[in-house]
Amino acid sequence: MLHVEPKARKSAFDRDAEARLAEAVGLTAAIGLRVVASHIAPLARPVPATLIGSGKVEEIAAEARGLEPTVVVVNAQLSPIQQRNLEKAWNTKVLDRTALILEIFGERARTREGRLQVELAHLTYQRSRLVRSWTHLERQRGGFGFLGGPGETQIETDRRLIGERIVKIKSELEGVKRTRGLQRRARKRLPVPVIALVGYTNAGKSTLFNRLTESEVLAKDLLFATLDPTMRGLKLPGGAKAVLSDTVGFIADLPIELVAAFRATLEEVLEADIIAHVRDASHDETEAQKADVLKVLADLGVETDGERPFIEILNKIDLLDGDIRAGLQARNVARPDAPVAVSAISGEGIPALLARFEKALTAENLELHLTLGHANGEGLAWVYRHAQVRERHDTDKGVELLLTANPQDAERLASRFGQKVSVR
Repeated sequence: MLHVEPKARKSAFDRDAEARLAEAVGLTAAIGLRVVASHIAPLARPVPATLIGSGKVEEIAAEARGLEPTVVVVNAQLSPIQQRNLEKAWNTKVLDRTALILEIFGERARTREGRLQVELAHLTYQRSRLVRSWTHLERQRGGFGFLGGPGETQIETDRRLIGERIVKIKSELEGVKRTRGLQRRARKRLPVPVIALVGYTNAGKSTLFNRLTESEVLAKDLLFATLDPTMRGLKLPGGAKAVLSDTVGFIADLPIELVAAFRATLEEVLEADIIAHVRDASHDETEAQKADVLKVLADLGVETDGERPFIEILNKIDLLDGDIRAGLQARNVARPDAPVAVSAISGEGIPALLARFEKALTAENLELHLTLGHANGEGLAWVYRHAQVRERHDTDKGVELLLTANPQDAERLASRFGQKVSVR
């Protein structure tokens, strides 16, 4: 494992070299690779032929001759020429950061949509480097060919075939996009608001998703444990309903090929009524991770300081010191807009989070008064489906209801029941 560290610091949110190296080691562990040696290579100026200097190239070559590694991972973006020159110098396969992340995504994608998205990203990446390892998806293992498989013969794949496959995948993903669009429009007709969980990979989004929805989505202490998006119903304390969406985790220097390929999936974030940013409060690099997530959201065109509610969730507080945890929870009470401190494992802070969701979703709700006849059971059932019933009184005049509803449902109520509805 080789981490290349530019000497120039770009901002206060940049991670230190050791933290970035540790993250890269975590990425390799995500696909079952065992790191036998690691190095940090300070980089004053990129070398066009090999990225790093000749001295460092030779140092690693000498070590590789003794260790005989299966692959050398360079935690940086390599050009096709740089990759080929390093493979020749080290006499082994070389993966850059993009290839490594693509390999992880290739193993983790489970749905047809996920596989298509990762394949598109893989082919787009490989098309620019003479495409040596595409094997027409005939491998017996997961992933996308960087680490080997039955077709691993270093053959050059015809660019025309890859171009045709890319066109076909894009066409199929357009179908996925249309289907998602129909599903979103159907939800808006109900309407059921959507809350999208976003965050750095391994921030605990899936564990929190499971806690909130009582689901069993895969949740492991691994980078990119969850890849395919999942949506489940969520019932809030006051009776309001929502749909919770668990999305793929972000990461620093997320390959542009993946951002483009997963745009159809990430449109759920673009359309969400609330964006909930889940952070690992126990991580030393939590502020830098926050900056990375906000950057990816900005690249997707998601505004985090606009009219749409944006809620920050500080997860994994069970791993924090007691005084720090108490301070975070006190801030929840003192500042209504403060990040919500929770533990998806223990359940601590979950009631406060649900209350925050409900408050954000009902901020524009109207209070209504409606009286229905005792025999109007159908109308009463309709009201319970489209509004929150706060009070109910059965009187001689009929069933008197105190309701809250969003402006759209309030308009529906007025249209259906006419003068029987009054706004308080």
